[in-house]
Amino acid sequence: MFNLAHLAIAHVAVTAALAGLIWAVQLAVYPLFDGVGADRFAAYHRRYVRGISFVAVPLMGAEAATAGLLLLQGVRGPLFLGSLVLIATIWAITFAVEAPLQRRLGAGYDAGAHRALVLANWARTLAWTARAIMVGVWLFTLSGL
Repeated sequence: MFNLAHLAIAHVAVTAALAGLIWAVQLAVYPLFDGVGADRFAAYHRRYVRGISFVAVPLMGAEAATAGLLLLQGVRGPLFLGSLVLIATIWAITFAVEAPLQRRLGAGYDAGAHRALVLANWARTLAWTARAIMVGVWLFTLSGL
């Protein structure tokens, strides 16, 4: 169906890109939210959501799609399967916690929502970092080096 090596490399690359993106958001983007100013925050936030969605949504879709295709190819093993639990965790946090907080912030700056967003995003940051390490090690073991 698909070349397993190419699919594995694509999966690791997408996961690594998401890990890098989430670290940039956590350390550079979210801390700046409280410095925008209440009068300009809603417009700033709309631009942020549009821009980050343009990058993150296709990458998250590609991560899920390549993971699903690898499963269909019969890929198993503790590193790969464990990394799938982290995908589910990331998506659950994204939709159950982060999205509602982003909606609150979309109405205007809210210090409590901002603090909760940063705190909850640490879970996603650590999960994507762990995923990147897990699938990187998994790919290395596939290479036979």
